[in-house]
Amino acid sequence: MEILQISADPGPSQKAWAEQLGGIPFPLLTDYWPHGVTGKAYGVFLEERGFDARSVFILDKAGVIRHSHVYPAGTIPESKDLLEHLKKL
Repeated sequence: MEILQISADPGPSQKAWAEQLGGIPFPLLTDYWPHGVTGKAYGVFLEERGFDARSVFILDKAGVIRHSHVYPAGTIPESKDLLEHLKKL
């Protein structure tokens, strides 16, 4: 299992955010350039705001999306819920 976080923020912003949190135990990837291309491919890029909606995609080893969820603005995904979905794989 591998966890990746992808954001439309530039790399330096992600680095500063991770440092403020005391570090992140998984890779932070940037979708900054070409801006939002990954978010657009997954249908979560908010063109009018210039960033991706907070969302989670769980893919199996073959790259098939097994679970996805787009969260309302300001909502943080619950680890417990995500772990339950991962157990189903």
